[in-house]
Amino acid sequence: MQPTILCLDLEGVLVPEIWINVAERTGIPELRRTTRDEPDYAKLMAYRIEILDRHGIRLPDIQAVIAGMGPEPGARAFLDWARERMQVVILSDTFLQFAQPLMRQLGWPTLFCHSLEVEANGRIAGWKLRLAEQKRRGVEAFKALNFRVLAGGDSYNDTAMLLAADAGILFRPSAAVVRDFPQLPVEQEYAGFQARLERLLAE
Repeated sequence: MQPTILCLDLEGVLVPEIWINVAERTGIPELRRTTRDEPDYAKLMAYRIEILDRHGIRLPDIQAVIAGMGPEPGARAFLDWARERMQVVILSDTFLQFAQPLMRQLGWPTLFCHSLEVEANGRIAGWKLRLAEQKRRGVEAFKALNFRVLAGGDSYNDTAMLLAADAGILFRPSAAVVRDFPQLPVEQEYAGFQARLERLLAE
């Protein structure tokens, strides 16, 4: 029997959007822009760094916000359920410097993400991608290892991963993503997401 692996996005699926929380804590509404709104990740990150510089926001300021965050209600139970039934890997466009407190609260699932380039004074100077198009290429690599791949995500930057998987599911996506990718099924709650995965596992 072919083994199954579940590839999940992190922000918007298991934890709240970090940048939106930073926007609310700092009172800088421009930082609310995420991959739900801007599909070009490089353009989005350059925009964010320019805003951080303008307002003097450093990495420790962002980490202080993250320290007060937790998983979405029900996310840990959903993740535990999934990990009992299949391998689970989180493919995220977040950064190692952001993720650790949230991974602890989720029971240390496997995470593939990017890293920030940070100056000695804490200024975020840039970012280093683990791999270009890592979500899609991660799915393709798992399929090459003879896994059946299921995937879940919420944003434009997840859609290549979802389309490359054997079955991809949008979880709490924006209306724009739903409009642009009508071929992908949508779930709004963990119960529905879990039920859909159960059906797929039974096939």
